[in-house]
Amino acid sequence: MTSIYLNRRTAPHVTTLVVATATGALALNVFLPSLPAMARYFEADYGLVQLAVSLYLASTAVIQLLIGPASDRFGRRPVMLLSFAIFIAATVAAIVAPTIEFLLACRIFQAFAAAGMVLSRAIVRDTVSAEMAASRIGYITMGMTLVPMIGPAIGGVLDELYGWKATFGLTLAFGILAFAIVYLDLGETNRNRSASLGAQFRAYPELLRSRLFWGYALTATFTSGLFFAFLGGAPYAASVLFGMSPSAYGFYFAGLGLGYMFGNFISGRYTARVGIIRMMLIGNAISFVAVLVALALFALGIVHPLALFVPAAFATVGNGFTLPSANSGVVSVKPSLSGSASGLGGALQIGCGAAFSALAGLLLSPQTGVYPLLLIMLVSAIAAIAASLYVMIVSRSGGASRP
Repeated sequence: MTSIYLNRRTAPHVTTLVVATATGALALNVFLPSLPAMARYFEADYGLVQLAVSLYLASTAVIQLLIGPASDRFGRRPVMLLSFAIFIAATVAAIVAPTIEFLLACRIFQAFAAAGMVLSRAIVRDTVSAEMAASRIGYITMGMTLVPMIGPAIGGVLDELYGWKATFGLTLAFGILAFAIVYLDLGETNRNRSASLGAQFRAYPELLRSRLFWGYALTATFTSGLFFAFLGGAPYAASVLFGMSPSAYGFYFAGLGLGYMFGNFISGRYTARVGIIRMMLIGNAISFVAVLVALALFALGIVHPLALFVPAAFATVGNGFTLPSANSGVVSVKPSLSGSASGLGGALQIGCGAAFSALAGLLLSPQTGVYPLLLIMLVSAIAAIAASLYVMIVSRSGGASRP
């Protein structure tokens, strides 16, 4: 289907899906350099303020369970627009939050930005084949990575110049822009709507009985878990263990975005040729080796931010290889349930991410150094490799029509 920009009668332009997907990612990480400043502003413990990350992730997991089936029943466009409207209202409320508890409540409703990520995958699957979907998702993810890549860097500068609320102001402006572009460009791509919302929820057991769905979903879950663990622990490591400023952390974090973007570029270019299972295995192997290198550097006494951030950047290269293929597999197991599959698979990813993020933030201390964070990332990488191998075994035993 040919795309004509800002024409709802054609398939949405790739930039529309990029902006929609990037909104939730920006809301997740743009304020990370400001977490210590927010703790001081609200006179709250860092562990409580860090819930702004893990609670957002947990809420995203739950909301995705609703967004996917709702889009299969009512259509992608109305669900996307309503979700972004809720996100905008919650961001305005967060800016004027009088207490940390109020701000955390706002973060729950900001999680409706997950519609951009969930529905963009379903929209791609509405219009192209499974193999093409992996490439398209790779390109979309590569493009949208630019926003969260530079987000912490910009957020760190805004925090130092104007305070932590400026980062939420940036998020608000981006959310309004996303709503406008989606409204003008996104037509309805779901041509086979389900008869009722209840029917979509009753479809979940069918997905849960699919071994292939579990293989793809767990691959994506543990691959994402590695990154979310880093999100939960890196701000503390940067501020307390390395004494970095918010802006310095933001610029170091940009390296992870570059790594992820490169991985997505390779995925978009070569997945159709290599195959989604092989691409997942290659990506997870890269991430595993990268975390091992970081552990080795700190074990040798090289205690420096580069010893953490450079291997982490290579780990995100591996994530960029793996996630487009894994997510394409998730929505392709049952094409008629692509919205529900995307929501359920996304909920598993983000729910695991929330747990890993909270665990990393909880275990780090000046006494432990970065080891708890790196060990969580290592376990996640090993589990992702195991899940990818499971997909290969199920496929070869006749559980899928594609190698």
